[in-house]
Amino acid sequence: MNDLIQGFIQAIELIISRDPELWQIVLLSLQVSGVALLISTLFGVPVGAFMALSRFIGRRLLIVFLYTGMGFPPVVIGLFVYLLLSRSGPLGQLDSALIPRLFTPGAMVMAQIIISFPLVAGFTMAAVLGVDPQIRLQVRALGATRWQTIVATLSEARVGVLVAIVAGFGSIISEVGAVMLVGGNIENKTRVLTTAIVLETRKGAFDLAIALGIILLGLTFVANFFMLRLQGRTVDA
Repeated sequence: MNDLIQGFIQAIELIISRDPELWQIVLLSLQVSGVALLISTLFGVPVGAFMALSRFIGRRLLIVFLYTGMGFPPVVIGLFVYLLLSRSGPLGQLDSALIPRLFTPGAMVMAQIIISFPLVAGFTMAAVLGVDPQIRLQVRALGATRWQTIVATLSEARVGVLVAIVAGFGSIISEVGAVMLVGGNIENKTRVLTTAIVLETRKGAFDLAIALGIILLGLTFVANFFMLRLQGRTVDA
């Protein structure tokens, strides 16, 4: 018990003292997950809205794939990305600046996009489907184009879209298996919060591991706090 209390005290001291190693890990985590979430949102929200508002052949099958992706084990996605980017893989043989290399932040971003995209798109689709169909009919009756109808529907479903984005963030900021596989947990290069916690715990450096854990929990709390605040403002409005 004393070791645990001492670990928490040392962890707080590390956070307050702005330990360079600690904050370098935090910054890289935010950069990787932030870029992955931005790309997932830019593509996932329109795709989710399109899936909800359109009817076409194969739509049900695509929805099944989308829902399957929402529950896909991250470590399997990490393995998939690893095989894609390895030297013997289909993308690893291509020489392009747009294709990330293994054990780089770019590879970690790629894995996190694949993890978060189905969540953002799937929850957005569910939110849009929950909007009263009469609203879409009224907007169209007023002469709105298809794009304007989608925007208006997304506005009505904005709380659900926010939940989708927060869910996407939570799924990647706390993920360890995929980023460990494709990033390699290299010091000062690809070490993020989750992989650093695993490493420091194995090394017995519980003060740093606890400090990283506190920050990780804090980031998750802040994301959910802002989501609830935005949700509350939307409901009040």
